[in-house]
Amino acid sequence: MMKLDKESIGQKVRFSVVGVLVSSVSAVAQTDSLGMKAHQLEGVTITAAQRRHTLTSTSPLQQLDRRDLLTMGIADIADALRRLPGITLRDYGGAGGMKTVSVRGFGAKHTGVSYDGIMLSECQSGEIDLSRYSIDNVDHLSLVIGDNADIFVPARQASMPATLNIQTLRMPTADHRPHLLAQLKTGSFGYVSPFVRYEHPLSHRWSLTAVGHYTYADNDYPYTVQNVTETVSDRRTNSRMKSGHGELNLVCRPTPQSQLSAKLYYYDNSRQLPGQVHYYTTLSRETLREQNAFGQLSYQSRLGDRLSVKAHGKWNWAASHYRDALYQGGINDASYWQREGYASVAMLYTPAQQWAVSYSADYAYNNLNGSSMRSVVGRPFRHTVLQTIAGRYHGERLTLQGRLLHSLYMNSSTEGPSARNMRRLSPSLSLSYKLLADAELYLRASYKNIFRSPTFNESYYFHYGSTDLLPETTHQWNLGATYATPRERTTELTLTLDGYYNRVQDMIVAVPQNMFVWTCVNVGRVRVVGLDATLRASRLIGSRHRLTASGNYSYQRVEDVTDSQSAYYGNQIAYMPEHSLSASVSYENPWVNMSLHMMGMSDRWANNSHYAGTSICGFMDCGLTLWRTFALGSHRLEGRLDLRNLFDKQYEIVYRYPMPGRNFQLSVSWKI
Repeated sequence: MMKLDKESIGQKVRFSVVGVLVSSVSAVAQTDSLGMKAHQLEGVTITAAQRRHTLTSTSPLQQLDRRDLLTMGIADIADALRRLPGITLRDYGGAGGMKTVSVRGFGAKHTGVSYDGIMLSECQSGEIDLSRYSIDNVDHLSLVIGDNADIFVPARQASMPATLNIQTLRMPTADHRPHLLAQLKTGSFGYVSPFVRYEHPLSHRWSLTAVGHYTYADNDYPYTVQNVTETVSDRRTNSRMKSGHGELNLVCRPTPQSQLSAKLYYYDNSRQLPGQVHYYTTLSRETLREQNAFGQLSYQSRLGDRLSVKAHGKWNWAASHYRDALYQGGINDASYWQREGYASVAMLYTPAQQWAVSYSADYAYNNLNGSSMRSVVGRPFRHTVLQTIAGRYHGERLTLQGRLLHSLYMNSSTEGPSARNMRRLSPSLSLSYKLLADAELYLRASYKNIFRSPTFNESYYFHYGSTDLLPETTHQWNLGATYATPRERTTELTLTLDGYYNRVQDMIVAVPQNMFVWTCVNVGRVRVVGLDATLRASRLIGSRHRLTASGNYSYQRVEDVTDSQSAYYGNQIAYMPEHSLSASVSYENPWVNMSLHMMGMSDRWANNSHYAGTSICGFMDCGLTLWRTFALGSHRLEGRLDLRNLFDKQYEIVYRYPMPGRNFQLSVSWKI
């Protein structure tokens, strides 16, 4: 890592920016052809192909499709992520409570989130709140750990140790009629959530989709507090939330080999922040309003048999308004506004059936300002240029992939000092080998080096950030095996097993004080050793009965190894459980389908120092889902009942933020 002189690189940055912007108006295509043969853009999702891709991927890849979301009893995106191995979710409890995700011991800032092929951004804190995205509009989720198995992606997707991809529902291709999906959910603690999705094919080339979603919840669930021998029962206060989001999507297919898509998105959430639970006091008057609006445009095309191109453009705006009416000495409030302009271009060339090479370049501009100098020092902004070149060989039994990422960050501020400029070359290499010619048994290995530039909060926050902060540098090694039974059998079985070793230099760990204010601690060096295992099994019993089982287990030891003489040497990093698991069993039948599911984790610590009284107990949460679909001519009616925390166990994921006890959610949907 080296610090760049701003004047000496200024001209190079300007040329890079202009090159990316000019290239981004070119035609482009979306899917990696190697292993999938061609770039078909009709938008049809084939579950068998997705499952096979999970097996043959050179890096760990987990996927949940629309059917999985139903049969595993998944109620929201946070619930879906709990069913994936290696994930640590921070959940403050209740509908709409902030939910962020970290993977394999890396902090949430190391986990990128892609929404319909374009990365979401959060330059202020670096963490994406997944509670704002509706599971009802999701077609499938995928989690890539390490290097992306698809080399034909924007450079920003290669700049993260792990990426969560959220793909929303596509337009049906079987007919050209309008479709409407109307859904109403209601549940415990004042929860109400209507959802509407309208699809309209305007012509054989143009189609329009509109989505609206609203959620209201009181979140006044009961809990208990233990103080030596006395137990006090109370209810959550100052927890009400109201949120809504809308999307408008327009898709055009000018030719069978090309596609243009546009998206407008708006989100608004006004919520009370309940604060930590302490004995004898639950008083809180904190509130937070968050707004996010973005527009994105993608064009993709296949030019001949060997060349494909694609481009993305996006403008993002976000605002947050925090207020604490009980602040000592008067009301404490702070507002923040952030903006991003983003452009990306990528090209894929396949000189032969087994070979493919790609090049991608991204440019992003970010800035942030606050309501006062006490919230943000100066008005920081950043130019980012990312470039990747990747190659892939896909033989009959061997798949080999390599990528080199060049990252350039140019920081500045209109007032006061700015963070250092940074640049870095980051390599990655991965392979997959089919051990037996007549069996679906694969061995895979991968290495990835990457680094994370500090967020604006870490660099500029008043009495919190430092412009001299070093970036986090990570090394990832993975060795694993995958296996699946032949597809034609009535019993299907898929197994994956991955062991990994990660090393992080200058790691910055965020420890929450409440849902909005965090304290960052620079740990120095962190070592992660872990194991992920998954199982999926399905058996067809007769023509209308099916049993499906799935499960995963993760072991991760995430240790502070900065100073061997320190009392904290070898301590598990805050909020990282050593053991976590989830499992589900579903029975589909002609009467009422049902799914029994569970998830849990071992003890954790609320800080890196492991102070007495800051241990968070492990837990196991069980639930039951019942659903039934009725076909009424061309219409479809579906009813679903989710019973969560069946045994009414009180537990915490974030220290002093109790999760809800036994609760229910009932949903009815009508599709025409």
